[in-house]
Parts: sequence; C-alpha cells; structure tokens
Amino acid sequence: MSAQDDGPLMSNDDRLIYMANQIARNLASEGDAAAALTAQHIRDFWDGHMRARILALTAERPEVLTPIAAEAIASLR
Repeated sequence: MSAQDDGPLMSNDDRLIYMANQIARNLASEGDAAAALTAQHIRDFWDGHMRARILALTAERPEVLTPIAAEAIASLR
C-alpha cells in the first residue's frame, strides 16, 4: 500500500491539532473534567517541542480546536 492509498498526508502542524482534538473527543465523556484531563494527557505524553508548537499554532489559529481542546490548551499557557 502506498502513501497515496492512505489519503492526503497531514503536515506536522495539522497532526498536532488533530491529536489535541482527538484526545479531547476521547475524554469528552468525563464531563467537566474533560479539559483538565486533556491538558494532563498533553503534559504527560507530549514532549516540550510538541507542547510549544500547539501553543503557537492555536495562538495563530484558535478556531482549529474543539471547545474542550481549546480550554485544555489555554490551561497550558
């Protein structure tokens, strides 16, 4: 299977945004704790470069995050 068969490739920046939103979606069932749990996951499992980049990306393009992901990223600032 070639890369073309997998659909369009994401840039590293798009992948970070996708991952932040995916984590938030997976934790949405936690209700009011979802944003805090999303932020904790990012703190625990993303390296410093990834965290710095998502902060920069979302400062430039805040509309790319779901509300839970946006709240989580804001708490990392």
